[in-house]
Amino acid sequence: MVLLSLVASHSNLDLETVARLSEGASQVASRVLEDEVPVKGAVVLSTCNRYEIYVEAESPQDVHIARDAVVSHVASATGLDISEVTSALQTKVNDDAVAHLFSVGAGLDSAVIGEREIAGQVRRALIEAQAGGTASGSLIRLFQTASRTAKDVGTKTSLGSRGLSVVSVALDLAADLDEREWREKNVVVFGTGAYAGATMALLKELGVTNISVFSQTGRAETFVETRGGVALDAMSLGPALLNADVLVGCSGGGQQISGADLANNERTHPLVVVDLALSHDFDPNIDALDGVHLISLESVRMAAPAETADAVRSARQIVNEATQEFAVSLRERSADSAIVALRKHTMSVLDEELNKVRAQHGCTAAAEEVEFAMRRMVKQLLHVPTVRGRELAAQGRADEYAQAIETLYGITVEDKSSVASSPASSSTGAECPVDHRLLG
Repeated sequence: MVLLSLVASHSNLDLETVARLSEGASQVASRVLEDEVPVKGAVVLSTCNRYEIYVEAESPQDVHIARDAVVSHVASATGLDISEVTSALQTKVNDDAVAHLFSVGAGLDSAVIGEREIAGQVRRALIEAQAGGTASGSLIRLFQTASRTAKDVGTKTSLGSRGLSVVSVALDLAADLDEREWREKNVVVFGTGAYAGATMALLKELGVTNISVFSQTGRAETFVETRGGVALDAMSLGPALLNADVLVGCSGGGQQISGADLANNERTHPLVVVDLALSHDFDPNIDALDGVHLISLESVRMAAPAETADAVRSARQIVNEATQEFAVSLRERSADSAIVALRKHTMSVLDEELNKVRAQHGCTAAAEEVEFAMRRMVKQLLHVPTVRGRELAAQGRADEYAQAIETLYGITVEDKSSVASSPASSSTGAECPVDHRLLG
């Protein structure tokens, strides 16, 4: 069992490339699992400035196969050349993959250090994978632990205490470009996702009362029911654009607002365009128009204030400790198949012997007290090998333990999923009633 992540983010790529990787790649997880490749699960984490895929491969030997399968499907979904995708996606394995996700969830790898919105996106990535049936047990534990780690960082450090986020920094920049009070401005928001929701909440805090929402998917009506604002459709969008003071793009739906869409606006105040969509809701050259100012994700990243060194240091310590603990638990679990195999073998031998006694002397030959004592004895005999197996696994020596089990007992250690689904005892003597409290 190996965890690996394929990562494309603002920290190692330009956002144009990240956007291209994200387009059409939402179904990569399910498509990889449909292939006959040694992959047990996959989760996609896609945000405004990153595209990451987390995969559980069956063994270290399968890492390259798993990566090639992901790369192939991303290339197919996006139309990019396989060589482009290969060079764009960084691969992190086991502890490195764990540490990266924990850092991402804690806001340590964000354009705005300490932003809290990313923690919610990590949770939603897992929920979507579970709903789609692509999240394996190990990936579920990984993402749940990442969420707990992010919560620890939020409660135990001052990181993110100022409430800064990509949205808040962008709106601060917008305020600098038009010094009128927010309550005087007309704002149009594009999109109905997480960033659109965060934008609506912050605009309300700033006192904005005239907010319109447009969505190409037709979800604007439902969106404004709980958040306020006015839903726009294709007919009402044009007039709203001409009356707008601020446009905020959080959609990335593929249809861009061009300069021609805004050219007839006789502005007496600046028009501020905030484009938070990775694949752009606005033509990048739209600020060539007189009186139009464009704020991009790159602008936000450049303007984001640095958090204090002490808070970042403390947060990284929490992430490092969580990574080490998770890594140990992951290695311990790697011995599970060998431990289960040993228990199954030992209990099967015991059942066989008890059944021989019953066959020769009848059901009363092995009294409950005797059988109970024998099973307790077997459990005690298994205790030390079980503990030792987990200790060796925690040291990364699970293969040695499995080999020892096979050498000493002639047991073939099966895959954990097939072993775990088997009963601890292969036979209980069908001709005689059995007290199931004794099977333990």
